[in-house]
Order: sequence, then C-alpha cells, then structure tokens
Amino acid sequence: MAASACGRCWWCSRQRACGIGDQRHVEAAAFIEFIHTATLLHDDVVDGSSKRRGRDTANQVFGNQASVLVGDFVYSRAFQMMAAVGSQRVMEIMADATNAIAEGEVLQLMNARDPETTEERYLEVIHRKTARLFQAGAEVAAVLAGAAAPVQQALRDYGHHVGTAYQLVDDVLDYRSDPAARGKNLGDDLAEGKPTLPLIHALREGSARQREQIRRAIEQGGIERLEPIIAAIEATGGLEYAVGLACTEVTRALEKLSEVPDSRFRHGLEALARFALDHQT
Repeated sequence: MAASACGRCWWCSRQRACGIGDQRHVEAAAFIEFIHTATLLHDDVVDGSSKRRGRDTANQVFGNQASVLVGDFVYSRAFQMMAAVGSQRVMEIMADATNAIAEGEVLQLMNARDPETTEERYLEVIHRKTARLFQAGAEVAAVLAGAAAPVQQALRDYGHHVGTAYQLVDDVLDYRSDPAARGKNLGDDLAEGKPTLPLIHALREGSARQREQIRRAIEQGGIERLEPIIAAIEATGGLEYAVGLACTEVTRALEKLSEVPDSRFRHGLEALARFALDHQT
C-alpha cells in the first residue's frame, strides 16, 4: 500500500487532495505504514495472538523476542525516514502519535478482564490506539502539502473520525463476521478478556442473568460461553449500537472534508470513510 505513487493508496490520496506535487507523499505513506507494522508486531506479542488475517503471526513463527526486536527496528527505521523528510512539524506529529499509541496499549491492558470498563474508557483506548495513527497520517499529508491551517485541522479531524469508525466496526466483526473471510475467529476479543463496545452495551442493557454471564466471561477470558454471550449482545442491540456510533463518526468525517478542495482525491477520501461501514454489512 505505502509504495504506490499513483495516488490510489489512502495515505497518498490525502496528500494529493491537498495538491502536493512531489514524491514526499510516498515517503510519508511508507513511514506511517512502518509505524503501523511495528504496532502490529508488538500487539500480537502482548495479546498472545497466533493468527492475523488468517496467517501465522511473527511471534508464532519466530518467537516473542524476535517479534519485539523487529518491531523496535521498524519503529526506529520509521523515524529515520521521518527525519529525512526534513519537517520538524512532521516529526512532532508522529512522535506525539507514537506516544499516544503506546498509552492506548497500556490503557487497553488495564481494561482487560475488567467488566467495570465504561464506554468512555473504551473510547479513550481506541482514540489513542487506532484513531490517532489515522489522524496523524491525515495531518502529515496536509502539512507536507503546505495546506492552510483550516485544511490541516479538517484532515486531522477526518482521520480521527475514520479511525474511530474503523475500530468500532472491527469490534463488531468480532461477533458477526465469517472467520474464513476475516482471518480471525469469532470471539477473539472475548477470549482475551477485552470489553469492547458490544459487550459494554450488553452489560448496561441486559438482564441480570445476561450481565452475570458477560461479567464472568470478561473476567475469565476464553470462548467457552461464546454462544450465550453473542445471544445477549444481539438481544440488547449491542452490535447495532456500535454500528450506529460508527455511522456518526463517518458522518463527522465527511463533514470535515468540506474544507478540502474538490477533486477526485477528495472523492476517494469520502469513499474510504464510507467503506469503514460498508465492509461490515
């Protein structure tokens, strides 16, 4: 994705939408994807994951030590690439984003196996852990293009809302998707004791029996009780609630693009925001 200079990848589209005329969008796409890759390597170690999108994870194949060290290397290589771009503002944006992502990982770890996790705490995790990288990529695009301050802020906000919607839908798919198509088993989040929004909503709206089942499942992890948990989520409208929140985020993202000049690249960003919802239906 990051290597394309044609303007079709989503990092490049945001910079082309601002009228950038050189190849810096390629370098930016590459170092942002490097940061993303590093987070995945570390995530899989922390979560003890053996599969990602249907394939063995690096830690499963090479061990945790190698995965952590390679993740560190990819992080440091990304910052070398950022330095080569020669923009202090870009370095500041990406340093802040990387720090926020790490904070999000710690917050998620603190929430694990805690049935008292609130919707606010959950949203804080995804704002830091997922949305912040989308936000940083969009803002970097505008900065490198020399866009006016309102456009920079608009793209920053656009990225934040798209990233939030993406993670909300991803958490819905943990209880709805076809495992063969997604490359993950149903209930992987539950197996790790992660209280995502569908579970939080079901805890808030369910019967006493349903709440007790969900609390026990979060505290103990595992998917032995997956079927009754999914039934409770469906009965309380947990999936619809999360999708509704994702719809709101996409609407906000599209509104922010009104500040960006009209072009086929802006239309691509609009399509991307809608895709965050379309791929779960």
